[in-house]
Amino acid sequence: MTQSRTELARTALAEITRADSIGELLGEVAEDDGTFTVRFASELPGYPGWAWTVSVAEVEGEAPTVLEAELMPGDGALLAPDWVPWSERLADYKAAQEALEADAAEAAVDADSDDDDLDDDESDDDDEDDELDEDDVLGNDVLHGGDLDGVDIDDLEGDLEGDDDEADDDDSDDDEGAERTY
Repeated sequence: MTQSRTELARTALAEITRADSIGELLGEVAEDDGTFTVRFASELPGYPGWAWTVSVAEVEGEAPTVLEAELMPGDGALLAPDWVPWSERLADYKAAQEALEADAAEAAVDADSDDDDLDDDESDDDDEDDELDEDDVLGNDVLHGGDLDGVDIDDLEGDLEGDDDEADDDDSDDDEGAERTY
């Protein structure tokens, strides 16, 4: 490894990137035909595991020359996924959408049949709750304290049996002669 190749490689990289993005020297590899690849760690944010590579050619009797400089992924580097043509991605997307629609339709059918089963069970329960016989109402088995919406059931007991029709008629006669003030 010669100091001149390393300095030449750093100078070439300084032309394409900031100096603080070039890390420590990772090594130098001798290639065929008098070329060398000099590698530096990348200090660029978002590029862990990548390395700057500079290809340098040395021909006898001539000064070393930079062939190319680039950022290359190393082992364990974060890489973008392989490129897939648009037509293939579109076909995959359409297939996924159709599968989702089929799943949603199947789920809707399952939910609808489950709702029907639940509705049948609930309607049976509702019918039992709605059917209060007269003994439950009059005997206060269902109602709290005999009151239904603030009405005392004991006062209505006569109305349910039909005994209090005359009392209602008497009350209406008294109301005819009374003056009302508002």
